[in-house]
Amino acid sequence: MKSIDLRSDTVTMPTDEMRRAMANALVGDDVYGDDPTVNKLEKIAAEKVGKEAALFVPSGTFGNQLSLLTHTRRGQEVIIGKENHIVVHEVGASAVIAGVQLRTLNTTNGTMSPEDVEKAIRKDDIHQPETGLICIENAHGCGAVIKIDNLKEIKKIAEKYSLPVHMDGARIFNAAISLGVDARDIAKYCDTVMFCLSKGLAAPIGSMVAGNKKFIDKARKNRKLMGGGMRQAGIIAAAGIIALEKMTLRLEEDHKNAKYFASELSKIPGINVRFDKNDINMIFFEMKDNIIPEKTFINKLYEKNIKINKAEDGEYRFVTHAGITKEDIGFVINSIKELAHLTGNLY
Repeated sequence: MKSIDLRSDTVTMPTDEMRRAMANALVGDDVYGDDPTVNKLEKIAAEKVGKEAALFVPSGTFGNQLSLLTHTRRGQEVIIGKENHIVVHEVGASAVIAGVQLRTLNTTNGTMSPEDVEKAIRKDDIHQPETGLICIENAHGCGAVIKIDNLKEIKKIAEKYSLPVHMDGARIFNAAISLGVDARDIAKYCDTVMFCLSKGLAAPIGSMVAGNKKFIDKARKNRKLMGGGMRQAGIIAAAGIIALEKMTLRLEEDHKNAKYFASELSKIPGINVRFDKNDINMIFFEMKDNIIPEKTFINKLYEKNIKINKAEDGEYRFVTHAGITKEDIGFVINSIKELAHLTGNLY
C-alpha cells in the first residue's frame, strides 16, 4: 500500500529527471568556484528573485543563520515575528552562531505590524543593544502569506533607519502563486532572501541565499567558516536547477489540493479548519472536544500508511506536495470519518 505522508513537504522525493541529472552532472570544486553546475544554479537562482548574486547552501536553516551572521555584529538585535522559523525551529542558532539577540514581535498569522516594527527599533542608548536587522518570513510557516503592502511598509521603515531586511523565503514561490505575483515582486522588498530547493520543489538537498554581490561575497567566506563549503556539489545542484526551472511551475496543484483538503475536512463534525491559514499548501485544523484522541488519531492513521505529526498548540497540520494526489486526500478523509465513527464521537 502507498504511504501517504502529510507531515511536511520536506518529505517530497526527487523526480526521475532529477536523479538522471544528478548522475550525469558536470562537477568541480565549488570552494574554488570551479563547479559549473553550481555556478549555473546560482545564476538561475539570483535571476529568479531579482538579485545580483546567489549562494548555494546545504539547508534553509543554514541559509538563514548565514544571513544573520553576515548582516550583523555580535551583540546586535534582530527584529522578528515571534512565530517565525528562525525563532521557533532553528535551535537557538542565532545566539550560538551570530551571537545576536532576537526581539520578537506579536504577529497576525505571521504578519508584523509596521508600527510595532518601528517602535521596536532601538534608540541610541547605552543600556540597549543596537538594532542590526529586520527579519520577515513569506510564505509563513503558519500557512499564510504576507501581503505586498505590508512588505513595502516594513522595507520603507528599514530604509529610514538604514537597516537591512532579510527574508526567510523558504516557500517564496508558494507565496508568489498565492499573491498572484512573480517571486521578484516579493523579494524586491528585502535585501537578502533565503529559499529552499527542497520542500515543494522536490530537490533532495539545498537552499539558496540571494542578495547583492558584496553581501554574497562576504557570505561565501562565512559559509566556509560555518562548514558549508562543499566540493563536487554539482551532483546535488543539478537537481536544484530542475527544481527552479520546472517544479516551481507545478506548485499551484499543491495549493488546489490543500484547499480541497481543507474543504472536505471542514465537513466532518467536530473539526474546525483554519481557513485563514490555508493560503499555500498547508491545512491547519483542530478537533473540538477531542473527538479522536491524539494518540489514537496518529496511530490509527499510521496503520493505514498515513503519516501525520502530533498537534502543536492544539492544531494539526497537513501539508500537500508532489507526492499527494486528490485520490490520496479522499482516502485520508474517509479514514478520519471511519475513526470518528469508531470512537463514537462523529454523530
